[in-house]
Amino acid sequence: MTIFPAHDGTALHYEQLGDGAPLVAIPGGPGADARYLGGLGGLDAHRRLIRFDPRGSGRSAEPADRASCAFGAQARDLEALREHLGLDSFDLLGHSAGALTAQRYTAEFPHRVRSLVLVTPVGRGAREPDEAELAAIRAGRADRPWYPDAARAAALLAAGEGDPAELLARITPFFWGSWDDRARAAAFDPEQAPVAPWMRAAFYAGAGEAAPVGVPVLVVAGELDGMIGTAPARLAAAHHPRARLAVLPGVGHRPWVEKPAEFARLVGEFLD
Repeated sequence: MTIFPAHDGTALHYEQLGDGAPLVAIPGGPGADARYLGGLGGLDAHRRLIRFDPRGSGRSAEPADRASCAFGAQARDLEALREHLGLDSFDLLGHSAGALTAQRYTAEFPHRVRSLVLVTPVGRGAREPDEAELAAIRAGRADRPWYPDAARAAALLAAGEGDPAELLARITPFFWGSWDDRARAAAFDPEQAPVAPWMRAAFYAGAGEAAPVGVPVLVVAGELDGMIGTAPARLAAAHHPRARLAVLPGVGHRPWVEKPAEFARLVGEFLD
């Protein structure tokens, strides 16, 4: 575990796994503990995987100014991390909401990013789900035993009724291709630091248009991702001129958990 100071003195945490060319990974949430990324399906066997906890997330400190948790502002923290590590350039991976920070950093510091991987991104410069697609993905699970309760919880959450945290836990099966013991263990890992309740609003503040980036980009979507769908990934792939899209069949929002070998091979070949 390593702590270093950001430009405003906030103590930020990162952890390194494996050896090889550096790959900095930003978690989603927003505000999730980067430990949920694990070894990204085995990428740490061939890469120096640097899991970064953004400010207010995981084992990094909460800043004095919560506005500094906006994803656009967090790009400066990535630059501070690069300087701390002494890297001239690196590969960058952003998962889910973390893909927004990754894209913003790449747009602002293109000479520092060799290539960019966006895994089940929420969008380009904001959340951009296609609600009709999400509804269809979720309806396609109607034969699962957990579906009635998850559907009721989703309706309550949309109506603003009930406890959001409890309802979110109940709709979690929608986010996975297969809601099995492996998915349950990953989704409800007790070692994960809790997400701060204020983080979501702070992170998405200032969301809007995003600049395209000129580096090579791989966008990975999960065919059965009932959290964000595939539409944001398709938008991101169309937005960046050197991007290609891969939609992995049978998986949801964390493809490296459900198909680790396929995910690691896809991303590893792109990075190589």
